[in-house]
Amino acid sequence: MTRTSDFSLPKFEDIFSTQEERDEAKLDKIRDIPLSEIDSFPDHPFHVRDDEDMLQLVESIKEHGVMTPAVLRLKEDGRYELVAGHRRKRACELAGLDTLRSEVKDLTRDEAVVYMVESNFQRTAILPSEKAFAYRMRYEAMKRQAGRPAKGNSSPVGTDFRSDELLSQETGDSRNQIHRYIRLTYLIPELLKLVDEGRMKMRPAVELSYLNPYYQQFVLDEIELNECTPSHAQTIRMRKLADEHALDADIISDIMSEEKPNQKTERLAFNAARVRKLLPDDLPKEKTEDFICEAITFYRKYHRERSARSSDRDAR
Repeated sequence: MTRTSDFSLPKFEDIFSTQEERDEAKLDKIRDIPLSEIDSFPDHPFHVRDDEDMLQLVESIKEHGVMTPAVLRLKEDGRYELVAGHRRKRACELAGLDTLRSEVKDLTRDEAVVYMVESNFQRTAILPSEKAFAYRMRYEAMKRQAGRPAKGNSSPVGTDFRSDELLSQETGDSRNQIHRYIRLTYLIPELLKLVDEGRMKMRPAVELSYLNPYYQQFVLDEIELNECTPSHAQTIRMRKLADEHALDADIISDIMSEEKPNQKTERLAFNAARVRKLLPDDLPKEKTEDFICEAITFYRKYHRERSARSSDRDAR
């Protein structure tokens, strides 16, 4: 009696090709890759928003498909890493598709960083925080690449240009401006968000980035409590005092309480550090104003009742 074998025969291409040839066959081709096999780029600095532009992209993909292929790199574990096309991938998900039309490129980690940043810099609207982290990632990748042999279209080795000079030539931003953006990555997230929202200018934010997170938090407390941001001159003074190890919460409060030319004279100013000590430890920041208003209301009611009792005693 003949028994059917459980093993399956190897494919023809597996017999007459090497593993290297099979790996190369997966590269430099445009094809549909399952979304389930694609991982996002690590620490991707650009946000993918489900906004009106995304809805338009979804409708376009439903009607015409993905016109420009995404760019992937093959990882060591056999999965794919998304280098360029995070919005297209998200749009495919929203459109109910299972695959993403992609081109797989043979890129090193640093080459992928440079490619990712370049492709996203072509967008019309980029937040300062996005540009900051993108510049930092690309700058660090370029510095690492400087000591390696050139590959493909990467920058030639032996050039006299420094990494920041090269980056300046490629992006159009000056070297100083590039380093200002990179400094923003050292801000605590809440302060960086103020820059993205346009509530704090670049120069003051850069100076604050040189303060340690402990002092940055005190600055944030003052901003939230007094609804004002520091001027460039004020942040320069804070940084200088911090360098001299002479900065503390009270000094930050004093500096932030100074009236600036563009501020109304009736603006109230509070010592945030002093107020914070009186607040419950578990009080959410967004509830601070409500808590203070309720406390003042309670105190005024208590004061009126106390005054009324005192008046009654005097009348007797």
